[in-house]
Order: sequence, then C-alpha cells, then structure tokens
Amino acid sequence: MTIPNAPDWTAAAERCRNYRRRILDISQKISALHIAPAFSCLEIVDAIYNVLMPQDGPPDTFVMSKGHGVMAQYVVLEDRGVLSREDLDTYCTPNGRLGAHPDYGVPGIEASTGSLGHGLSIAAGMAYADRIRKVPRTTYVLLGDGEMQEGSVWEALMMAPNLKLSNLVAILDFNNYQGLGKTTQTHPHFLPMSEKVASFGWEAIDVDGHDTEALVNAVGNRQGDRPLFLTCTTVKGRGISYMIDAPIWHYRSPNRAEYALALKELGFELGP
Repeated sequence: MTIPNAPDWTAAAERCRNYRRRILDISQKISALHIAPAFSCLEIVDAIYNVLMPQDGPPDTFVMSKGHGVMAQYVVLEDRGVLSREDLDTYCTPNGRLGAHPDYGVPGIEASTGSLGHGLSIAAGMAYADRIRKVPRTTYVLLGDGEMQEGSVWEALMMAPNLKLSNLVAILDFNNYQGLGKTTQTHPHFLPMSEKVASFGWEAIDVDGHDTEALVNAVGNRQGDRPLFLTCTTVKGRGISYMIDAPIWHYRSPNRAEYALALKELGFELGP
C-alpha cells in the first residue's frame, strides 16, 4: 500500500496538541464529555484522516466504533472543514447537531455507534460492498478494548478473513481501561490480542498508538489479501498528567483550575 501523503511527523504532533486544546476548550461549555477516551486515540484518528486517506479519488471510509471517543473525530473533521466551528461550539446542546456519540447523517459520520460492538460488522459490510462494486478504497474502523468483549466483534473477526477483505483495517485503541476498570484486571486473559486475532486469519500487528510514524508504516507495509488488525497500545488521558489512567476522567469536564493546568501541560497559556 502506498501512503498517499508525504508524512510530516512534527506537523502530526502539533496537530494533535492543538486537537487536545480544542477538546479542552469545548469541555468548558458543557458539564461533561469523554476527554480521556478521546485523548487516547487522537494520534490514531489524525493518522487516518491526515496521512493515510487519499486527498483525491474515492474517499476512504472511517467508522468510529468506539463511539465515546468521537470528540477525537469531531475535532479532526472540524480541522478538515467537514464540520464547522459552530458545530463543535454547540456540542451536546439543544440546538446543536453533535451528540456524545456519532450519529449517521452528520457530515463525516458513516455510522451511528456508541452501543459498543457494532462498528466492526458495519465496516466489514462496507468493505465487502466496495469489493463487489470494485471501488478502490480502504475502510478503517476504530475499536475500544472494553468493546472487544462483545460477541458481535468476534463474529466479524471470523468473517472478514473468509471474505478476504484486504481493504479493511481494524485498529484497537488498547488503553487498558473499560469505563471504570482496567481491562486486563477484569479480564486477565484479554491478551495476547494479536495472537487471538491472527488465529482467525488476520494480519495482526502490535504498535504504539501514539507513534504516528509507526502506525502509518504498519498500514503502509501490510502484505497479502488479508484484513489488517492493529493493536495500538495507548494511554487514557494522554497529555494531561492528572487524567492519565484516572477512571474519573472517563466522563467529566475539568473545572477552571484543572483546565488551566491542562493547558499549561500542553504548552498553552490560559486566555481571558
């Protein structure tokens, strides 16, 4: 697979820093939003939209199966001009059109998710339809590790290699948290994930989910006619010290002092 854009890894890091700032700013307008789950997958979503997806020809498809991480998708879609600033400023308000989970029909949103466990099946169907119609594009789907406990995920994992969906890339945001507990503590046999998925017929690779270059190269260097599954090790609350691996930040907005500290840790000054 040829990477369509010339990667600039420094620019990618700066984009993600600004995306985190934007999410924090939005958090000051409402009582709560999923900050930490979005921060764990920002580099993944950025890599998909800003590096891996082609800028001309049939657009690739992205499904945010981990629906509570959709703030990461919203800020990237805003940056790309798909969503407006007003859309994000009115997030989760009576007159806004962006909810806490993705809703099909909103620009850039390919599937309604948030009831976990459905996104991979939807993405597999999209990839299969593209193959039948001979549409040359890739379908990407982002899953959460708690979501991997859903049986429908494993049904899709079994089916995709049998259909030889080489145009399907599944990415697991493995931040090792499901809501309020560590995945590997509640489900001690959760790992090794890549070996389990590979046994179903996928090409399965482990990668640092915050290393954009490694992530992009893993997709670009894929082989054969199998679907690709990336297990991305990530940090929940990445970038903000007091949010890292702190369950309370799964769904909470920072107060003014916490917001100021978060900006400082990201290298921004507190505005008026």
